[in-house]
Amino acid sequence: MTVHGENASRRRLAFAEGGEPEIELSWYGITVVGNRRDANQDSFLTVPPVFAVADGMGGHSAGEVASAAVVRRLNELAGDLKVTDDDILELLTQAVDDIEIDAGDTELGAGTTVTGVVISAEDDAPVWKVFNIGDSRVYQYFKGALSQITVDHSVVQHLIDTGAITEEEAEVHPHANVITRAVGLGETPVPDHTTLALIPGQRLLICSDGLTKELTDIGIQYFLSTQPTAERAARTLVEQALGNAGRDNVTVIVIDVHAVGDVIDTGSLVQSGIALDLAEAGDAAEEEEEDISVVSVPSESPATEASATSDPGVTPEPEATSN
Repeated sequence: MTVHGENASRRRLAFAEGGEPEIELSWYGITVVGNRRDANQDSFLTVPPVFAVADGMGGHSAGEVASAAVVRRLNELAGDLKVTDDDILELLTQAVDDIEIDAGDTELGAGTTVTGVVISAEDDAPVWKVFNIGDSRVYQYFKGALSQITVDHSVVQHLIDTGAITEEEAEVHPHANVITRAVGLGETPVPDHTTLALIPGQRLLICSDGLTKELTDIGIQYFLSTQPTAERAARTLVEQALGNAGRDNVTVIVIDVHAVGDVIDTGSLVQSGIALDLAEAGDAAEEEEEDISVVSVPSESPATEASATSDPGVTPEPEATSN
């Protein structure tokens, strides 16, 4: 079992220039091999501002190599708040070359799904940039409702979209595990991109299909709604998947947005794109959860006073926009 964020740490992220909103997040990532697999071919990444899950496929260790190659490339986004859709595509394209080199010749080829979110800024406001290839998913739980943000690239999803089968029939369809897009297998990656507002009260779930094979959306919503922390939610979801059957590797990341604050002046020293603001350490120590750190990351441009001081009493419904 691999776990990131074992202390369920709460972190404050801020743009490096003063006059921009502070973002307070906590997250937890976990991956398990499952009950019926010999190896874990999933990989995941929890390095702000990027959080991602990759589910590898291929003979022998090819899937593990493929998912690791994608995560390794996406790790290059760490500390960057200037991320564009083109940046993500470029890294995924480079990962295809890495997979071919690292996996070598395999009878089944080597490929992987990938889905994730990146914190970025649009019009001086923080947003989630959501991307996906394959059938790993991003969900949002907000104000008591669960929404699937990504759309699967799979044979059964296409059949559902065209009205050929129902969602219930898709669960037992013989091609339920066949995806129509992947990173690797000699193909040019074609990710879908969605932009989602980043606001307090959100809980995001990023997962491989090892979770969604075992839990319905109703079950996922229940456990996201009843667990108080990102750690508890992630662990409970994995435990439930294993208890139901655990037929595949299961990987889960849960991210909680605690606050998008008012204007701050970090006064930070930026080192390799990431700055630690020691002036905030005293405030951080008063938080209930342990292992709190304050991190500042470079922004694309300074926020205007108006955009950084919007009414904190109003919590807009986050809307996803696809590119």
